[in-house]
Amino acid sequence: MPYVFYKRCLDLLIAVVGITLLLPGMVILSILLVWIYKENPFFTQIRPGKHGRSFTIYKFKTLSAPTHPAQTDAERITYIGYLLRKYSVDELPQLLNVIKGDMSIIGPRPLLLEYLPLYGPHHFNRHQVKPGMTGWAQVHGRNDLPWEEKFTLDIWYVNNISFLIDLKIICLTLIKICTGEGVYPKENLFVQKYNK
Repeated sequence: MPYVFYKRCLDLLIAVVGITLLLPGMVILSILLVWIYKENPFFTQIRPGKHGRSFTIYKFKTLSAPTHPAQTDAERITYIGYLLRKYSVDELPQLLNVIKGDMSIIGPRPLLLEYLPLYGPHHFNRHQVKPGMTGWAQVHGRNDLPWEEKFTLDIWYVNNISFLIDLKIICLTLIKICTGEGVYPKENLFVQKYNK
């Protein structure tokens, strides 16, 4: 039986156990974010998934509402939002995306829907698998990488997907989160938009 079948089973196991263990903390964090932002504590956005099919991604909100049109994301990020991004806590609601089948624990990160028309056939290969909460590109540089290198790493993962590679990515992700490796000042938290 191919690994992609077992991968879905592992995704469900990790996501269900993760939400069960983290739910009390996520509820407390949600209440705190409602108090800080005075609105919905979750950020939702349409992203392209497997085969380019769109889905709604869930994250904890990290930006305050804009006060003027020219305000940048770096200016809008709150202190708690910075901490959530620093330790990737803002991504935890995506465990629901994994349970729903929109995402996997490991895979190329889901990018913006507006990028799809800019992809060539080679770039679109990253959509042969479900997008992930973390991935091969994320453990090899994340925001530091140029776009083409990210795409190359994503496509390498698609072509070489295996249990051992997924296990390695999970271990490297946990190490980076626990050690704070790859933590940036708030001005460098936001990736420059992709332009073909």
